[in-house]
Amino acid sequence: MSERIPIKDVTPVKVHQPEPSKHENAYTPRSRIYVRAVEGTLETFRRFFGLFFLGIFALIPWIQYNSNQAVLFDIGAQRFNIFGLTLWPQDLTLLAWILIISAFALFFVTTFAGRVWCGFMCPQTTWTFIYIWFEEKIEGARNKRIKLDQRKMDFDKFWRKSLKHFAWVTVALLTALTFVGYFTPINQLFIDFFTFDVSFWAGFSVIFFTVCTYGNAGWMREIMCTHICPYARFQSAMFDKDTFTVAYDPSRGEKRGPRSRKTSHEEIKQKGIGDCIDCNLCVQVCPTGIDIRNGLQYECINCGACVDACNGVMEKMNYPKGLISFTSEHELAGGKTKIFRPKLIGYAVVLFIMTSLLTYEIIARVPLEVDIIRDRNSLFRETNDGLIENVYTLKVLNKSQTEHTYKIDIVGLEGNKYIGPDQVTVAGGEVLNLPISIAIDPYALNETVTEFQFKVTSIDGNSDPVEMSETSKFIYR
Repeated sequence: MSERIPIKDVTPVKVHQPEPSKHENAYTPRSRIYVRAVEGTLETFRRFFGLFFLGIFALIPWIQYNSNQAVLFDIGAQRFNIFGLTLWPQDLTLLAWILIISAFALFFVTTFAGRVWCGFMCPQTTWTFIYIWFEEKIEGARNKRIKLDQRKMDFDKFWRKSLKHFAWVTVALLTALTFVGYFTPINQLFIDFFTFDVSFWAGFSVIFFTVCTYGNAGWMREIMCTHICPYARFQSAMFDKDTFTVAYDPSRGEKRGPRSRKTSHEEIKQKGIGDCIDCNLCVQVCPTGIDIRNGLQYECINCGACVDACNGVMEKMNYPKGLISFTSEHELAGGKTKIFRPKLIGYAVVLFIMTSLLTYEIIARVPLEVDIIRDRNSLFRETNDGLIENVYTLKVLNKSQTEHTYKIDIVGLEGNKYIGPDQVTVAGGEVLNLPISIAIDPYALNETVTEFQFKVTSIDGNSDPVEMSETSKFIYR
């Protein structure tokens, strides 16, 4: 064998670690990351984007529809109300479709734009930045927070720390109450919780999610992204060389180093110096404490904070922006990004098909369910008139949120005598258990087991007629 195996240089890159804490009592297993505030286009967009969905999250439980809470996932009653749609355990396939669509939407977005979910929509990121905002407003900017933590406890430090944690707990408590309000009537929940009259499970859930929010956004922060969340681990399977992600352009930035602001861009190019002035602002604004200049790292959540920080520096230095930007590997190599590529198109096609199937299933869904339960005590009995009688329990489930009247008919059993009400009214979201009997002359039966149908039809005229049939058996001998 004369062919030589090509060898690729995989020299490891030194990964930036946050500066060690200078606490005298350093008890934490990690160095604390002091995130520096940043202003810019992406930061402004991320804030409004996060606040928009945060507002939707906080507002939805308070919306009323038909005098009821519009969105209520009532686990105890085993029904989910979503405006005019009521879902039951029998509608589990709808949940499966929603989860499949969510997964493929995540794959599609990640393939196209990297981990923008993590940086712009993930609740962990949103609440972490909210907590950091309170921290900055109460304790001061990054350098002030570092000095505050280094000095011994005094009154100024005590009241600032106390106020910060009070704000954190308040946000966590409101978050927990809002979240639990999706599963129990939110109006009564707030009243019962603050009057100490809440049920055990509702109260336990509020306290549990308060502690989780406070711990995750206040203390764990980047640990959730780098060690607990599995998404960062399998993201590389969705990336390709055309995926847009936050990246540093080493061909333009190296060799990095400080220089006078008076030095023009042309002069530094003549000296062989790159555009990066090594100010480390991209590291200081990163919520996970990485150095984006070391290349793509699984800790990066694509929040774009380093992009805004670097663009601000470039603007002050009168250099072109974009040293750090949302770009692709092909663009960094001097090529052109291919937007329409097989993998992305494949995800889009599957996403479209799944969404269409879910839409069809919701449109074709019949808001009525009928179930037949035969009497288990006896298969049949003979009446005083010599008729053969079978006993059933008819269960009528009104899956809508409005009251309906239904007519009951027997189809496929000629000469039967129906014993019981043939019209029933069922409230919205309720189940009616109706015991009935069917009797027939034995000479009209040709077989020992005869199949027939219960036909239930809405007759109130409030909407289009809804019809449902259920097959059962009439047994003799």
